[in-house]
Amino acid sequence: MGLLKKWKDMAYSETANKGDLQRLWTDYFQKEKEIYMELLKTPDEVVEGTVKELAEKFGVDLMTMTGFLDGINDSLKEGNPIEEMEEDTKVNLGFEKELLYKNMVAAGADWLYNLEEWNDIFDEEKRKALYKEQKSSTTIVKGDKVYPNDPCPCGSGKKYKKCCGRNK
Repeated sequence: MGLLKKWKDMAYSETANKGDLQRLWTDYFQKEKEIYMELLKTPDEVVEGTVKELAEKFGVDLMTMTGFLDGINDSLKEGNPIEEMEEDTKVNLGFEKELLYKNMVAAGADWLYNLEEWNDIFDEEKRKALYKEQKSSTTIVKGDKVYPNDPCPCGSGKKYKKCCGRNK
């Protein structure tokens, strides 16, 4: 069984005790934060190694590192083979800074996108712009409602009810 499947079975278990799951996630989020704090100190350095080596480097267990790799994968310049990953699989943590920041915003992870380490990477104005860009990218804007007596939006000059709004 691949590491990712083990991680997901453990972290998203339907049968696990709720308190145990809550403790698992609380512990995971703290370790995740510490790993990001370390990575953001040297954002242009690509950290590489096997899953096991990276777990040892950051002082976390294999499952925590697997969860971390799953979480960061969409922000990497070159994705890792997370579906088939085993402890001796070579992986890298070379991330796109702007994409990582926006993905943290999208995940609602304020404990990550508000880390002090971002201050040395992006100024406040840039962080606000990235935040706004991410938030607006997921906002659905509906067009104005067209009523039956309004001019038809197709430009025919007819009323909507006599043109495109007719029941056919």
